[in-house]
Amino acid sequence: MTEETNFIEDLIAEAEANEEKKTLAYFDLIIMEIARLEEEISENFNNSDQEAAIIKQWALSRNNVLQEKSDFLKLKLENFIREEGKKTIDLPHGTLKIRKLPDKVEITDIETFLLNANQDVVTIIPESVKPDLTKIKTYIRNSGRQLPGVTIIEGVEQFKLTLKSKETKNDNTPET
Repeated sequence: MTEETNFIEDLIAEAEANEEKKTLAYFDLIIMEIARLEEEISENFNNSDQEAAIIKQWALSRNNVLQEKSDFLKLKLENFIREEGKKTIDLPHGTLKIRKLPDKVEITDIETFLLNANQDVVTIIPESVKPDLTKIKTYIRNSGRQLPGVTIIEGVEQFKLTLKSKETKNDNTPET
């Protein structure tokens, strides 16, 4: 009987070993499936990024065409207001304006400027002296003299279009 019990024990041990191998193989298959799923997730994100890039490029090219049309139409409006000789034209859907930008002062050589500057064109803060661009512009305008080390950048006329929003239009409509 010992031989028979050994045989049965061997069969049981062999069955348990096979069962363990099958269990390990099963869980290894689960790991393989998880790896495949994670790779698919990564691929989906890559594909969506590529699709988003394609859509963004399409939108940029389409909007570029629209922006060129808008710029062309704004140029027509600017030409119109200049031909009319007016500074402001108020229209139902927007306002056209021509405004002159203020002159700008640029310090090109700070040492030369400070050597020739007086208290009219600088702001003195204890321990430092710095140019006051507003005072410089006023000084040059009033005296007519150019200060060394200073460049005046003359303001240019600028066209401005202000669109009226739909909300504003709705607020201004009389009640019936």
